Amino acid sequence: MAFSAKTEYGLIALIDLADAHGTGELRQTGDICRRHGIPVRYLEQMLTALRKDGFLTSIRGPRGGFQLARPPGDITIAAVEICLEGESSNERQGDRDDPEFQVLKALDQKLEEARASLLSSTTLADLLVERNKRLQPQPMFYI
Repeated sequence: MAFSAKTEYGLIALIDLADAHGTGELRQTGDICRRHGIPVRYLEQMLTALRKDGFLTSIRGPRGGFQLARPPGDITIAAVEICLEGESSNERQGDRDDPEFQVLKALDQKLEEARASLLSSTTLADLLVERNKRLQPQPMFYI
C-alpha cells in the first residue's frame, strides 16, 4: 500500500523541516511549496493538522514559519501517517466465511503488520539521511 498524496506531501514537508531542525531556522509554507511543487492550500491544511498534533510549532508574521517541535529522530513515519490519515479500517462487503476471503484477509493482515512495523521503526531522521545520500554527487567512471 503506497502513501496517499496527503501523507506523501506531508512527509516531504517534514523532511524539509527536519533539514532545518539543527539550525532552528523557520521554514515558510510558500518556500516549501516552491521547492517541492506542493499546492499551497493543501500543504497549509496538513501543516495545521501536524501542528495541532504536536509535531510542529509555528510563528506568525512575515518572518514566521514552521519548525519541528521535536527532534527528527523522535518522529516516526507511522505517527505522521496516523495524524494525517487517521486510523485505517478495511471494511468490505462479501461473504467473510468464504475460505478465499479468509486467505486474502490473512495475507492482508501480514502485509499490514509488516508495513506498521517498518513505519514505526523509521523516523524523519532516517529519511533525511537517505535524502542526503541521494544529494551526494555520484562518481563518474570512465572507460
